[in-house]
Amino acid sequence: MAEEQKNAPQQPELSELLKIRREKLFELQEAGQDPFRETKFEWDATSQQIKDNFDAMEGKPVKVAGRLMSKRGMGKVSFCDLQDRDGRIQLYARQDEMDEEVYKKFKKFDIGDIVGVDGEVFRTQRGEMSVRAKNITLLSKSLLPLPEKFHGLQDKELRYRQRYVDLIVNPEVKRNFIIRSQFVKHVRDFLDNRGFLEVETPVLNTIQGGATARPFVTHHNTLDIDMYLRIATELPLKRLIVGGMDRVYDLGRIFRNEGMDPKHNPEFTTVELYQAYADFNDMMDLFEELLSSAAQKILGTYELEWLGEKVDLTPGWRRLPMHEAVKEYCGIDFMAIDSDEEAVAAAKKIGVELPRTKEPTWGNALYECFDQRVEEKLIQPTFITMHPVDVSPLAKRSPKDPRLTERFELFICHSEMGNAFSELNDPIDQRARFQKEVEARAKGDDEAGMMDEDFLTALEYGMPPTGGLGIGIDRCVMLLTGADSIRDVIAFPTMRPLDK
Repeated sequence: MAEEQKNAPQQPELSELLKIRREKLFELQEAGQDPFRETKFEWDATSQQIKDNFDAMEGKPVKVAGRLMSKRGMGKVSFCDLQDRDGRIQLYARQDEMDEEVYKKFKKFDIGDIVGVDGEVFRTQRGEMSVRAKNITLLSKSLLPLPEKFHGLQDKELRYRQRYVDLIVNPEVKRNFIIRSQFVKHVRDFLDNRGFLEVETPVLNTIQGGATARPFVTHHNTLDIDMYLRIATELPLKRLIVGGMDRVYDLGRIFRNEGMDPKHNPEFTTVELYQAYADFNDMMDLFEELLSSAAQKILGTYELEWLGEKVDLTPGWRRLPMHEAVKEYCGIDFMAIDSDEEAVAAAKKIGVELPRTKEPTWGNALYECFDQRVEEKLIQPTFITMHPVDVSPLAKRSPKDPRLTERFELFICHSEMGNAFSELNDPIDQRARFQKEVEARAKGDDEAGMMDEDFLTALEYGMPPTGGLGIGIDRCVMLLTGADSIRDVIAFPTMRPLDK
């Protein structure tokens, strides 16, 4: 036994403050008053409800619950700030208006403790709307002190790691998550009202497909096969279009094994939707109406500020073919270039280099010129249309120029907000494009897709002309909240382990 105790992991030394809080808890437990045994508290009002309806509630009994954020006062009178889901309200506790034992226990409560209060609504002599406490019940003991009042939790990394503390001491950050919830609801309502059906598609797949991205790989023990966490929901949704479900969408998490920066998190949320007998022009109309109506409904305005820029979401957004954008901002007219060699040379002349994994083609040169020189200049909402077929393996070719596809991406403040196609429904053309992806993968491009024989079989049964659209939920919430980092709109962003 002595040897076991010697080898047991040692508990870290507690500071004097932490010891005091634990001693208070122990005393309560010894007295049969363990706060962690409390199971519920029937509150009937929040801080904001009291403030909004003060005239009607003044002098009336009320029950509130929340966290003690401050305590002040001396002797027989105490003032506290109680923080609940809506905000803060002052508590007024006076010994001669309460049971003496209850008041004595209350005096030992710490900042951070969670309490339930029975009292009445009143206004102090200084005019502050308050709750006069008649009884205060300790519902949960805070064993760790909150960050200092004036310094708060300022370290960004720590705020992301400890979102629970961030929300307590910086309650204004909750606004981002309220707006996020409102936007997600708006998306669902918007689509449901237009006859779309929400469906669920697999998170685990045996084939990587639907987008150009590096996947997370896991292993299924029973089947003894590697599987991929989905990088898109596109191919399963289009199978449903083949099956006759004419308007479908999936709103959920996507996983891509890529870098992290202010605009990227390895897991993020998208909505992908598909509409039979529609094209990418219909998707542009839909996207513009969805996002502009969200701003008007949630914020009450089309005019926003994001990433240091003023943005106007008033409908009537610019629609600009990619080759025209490159001509406007780079001075290269790709439509006057016929050969791959000339296109690559024109790109190099302005300092644009093609990645080694990309073939030196006309289409790749056009795309890289846009990506490296134009995207950063797009501030107001702009639909960039007619992407080259080389970078659009799932989009329908333009009937006017087979080098281009009926595809668009929406850019706001040099950030991609969504991606859409007139969907490719020719199984023979689709097979050829899948084969190019396979060849690129064999050359080391681990973001390239795989051959999906089952999807090709589905297309061979016949898929109607279809418009498809994928929207980045996190980016849209960043826009609506004015957040400059995706971590500010994801409650629990991916973080590097502290020991790395």
